[in-house]
Amino acid sequence: MISVRKIVRAINLESKRVEKNFGISIPQLLTLKYLKEKPDYKTTMRSLREFLSLNASTVTGIVSRLETKGYIARLPDPSDKRSTPIVLTSKGDELIKKTNLSLHEKISKNLEALNEEEYGAIVESFQTIINFLNIEDLDASPIITGGDEITT
Repeated sequence: MISVRKIVRAINLESKRVEKNFGISIPQLLTLKYLKEKPDYKTTMRSLREFLSLNASTVTGIVSRLETKGYIARLPDPSDKRSTPIVLTSKGDELIKKTNLSLHEKISKNLEALNEEEYGAIVESFQTIINFLNIEDLDASPIITGGDEITT
């Protein structure tokens, strides 16, 4: 349990660090970094929703908050009136340059460096913990945030 508490504590600290230092949440930071990697720094709501593995209303909230802060813009698509591409602004790009690797990115980078056997052992260990906690059906996105609560 100490190891689980350490992991949860690290996630909470990372979330607070990003919020304090940059004024945005982890999902907002991941959104900006996703846009930075896209051609022409733009994407659609659908593509962003799939990347974040979050529901439409949550992604809409993320996009709205980033737009209010001037980090992204929604531009009408003259060729398709139903589509509104989301574009990274220069202000958003400047913010990305100030950030370092998030915990989510550090974990992803370290997992990529593992061989198949090591990776499988980690996945199996987490599955065992999930089974012990009886949380198999808990909805979880691949984004690490500190605000989710488990209710029983």
